[in-house]
Amino acid sequence: MIDPDTKAGWVPEADEESDTDGTEDMPLSMRLSIADTLTLGNATCGFMAVYFTTTGILIPHLTGSDETGMARHSAATAVILMLMAAIFDLFDGLVARKLRSSPMGAELDNLSDLISFGLAPAYFVLVYGMVADDAHQRVSALAAIVVLLAVVLRLARFSCVTLKDGMFQGMPSPFGALTVVSIVLLELPFIPTLLAIVGVAWLMVSRVEYPKPRGILAVAMLGWIVAAMGLLAAWAFDAPGGQLLLQTGCVLQVVLGAVIPLFATARRVNTFRDNRREARAAQLP
Repeated sequence: MIDPDTKAGWVPEADEESDTDGTEDMPLSMRLSIADTLTLGNATCGFMAVYFTTTGILIPHLTGSDETGMARHSAATAVILMLMAAIFDLFDGLVARKLRSSPMGAELDNLSDLISFGLAPAYFVLVYGMVADDAHQRVSALAAIVVLLAVVLRLARFSCVTLKDGMFQGMPSPFGALTVVSIVLLELPFIPTLLAIVGVAWLMVSRVEYPKPRGILAVAMLGWIVAAMGLLAAWAFDAPGGQLLLQTGCVLQVVLGAVIPLFATARRVNTFRDNRREARAAQLP
């Protein structure tokens, strides 16, 4: 504002009703909403997954430690943290739709997803290539880069491409990350593991449509994540049948990752055929 007498700028003094903590003067873009806080929890879980993968798996391997129990606990903890990140990612979207979200929400979500579902699983693959007996470190490093770049490209495309409501294009990064980790935990031979990981990376950047987790689907996804945490805990503490339970859960995750694209492709083919039939019927006299 300009003082009419001095022609100089002036700022009115703060009155007693103004906020003493300064939040009223804070730009809207700098205020964190509840959804943003959940998103930051997502990023924190992803970072801690990298931490436990390093301290509990990689460092003991490099130092020649034979504590397999510690490696199992750390691997389970890292994957549980990725699952917790998926829960945060699920709820921040739900909260953002019910309540307000800040202008930073979309950017925070992409950055957090990159850490938890890009960096963390890619690093998990990299460490797998360093500690597994039949793995090749350099080839595993390339596979890890492929996973990371697939998530980067998918998140960038998600920010630019507008799709019909209720659908994703390409495998969602949380689902892709958990599928990649499940493939590693199955402890298959190196070549099948590598091909499966690259296949998941391709699905993340593909044009296959996936339904967004809303309503019943969101509840089912949450239930599956909680069940997966229980399977990992049973495996980590060497419970009776824990190894078999973990392998069963990993197989189900991989099967879901393979079956959903088949259903989506079949649906697109049927839709294309129906459209052609309608077009031919419209051309008939």
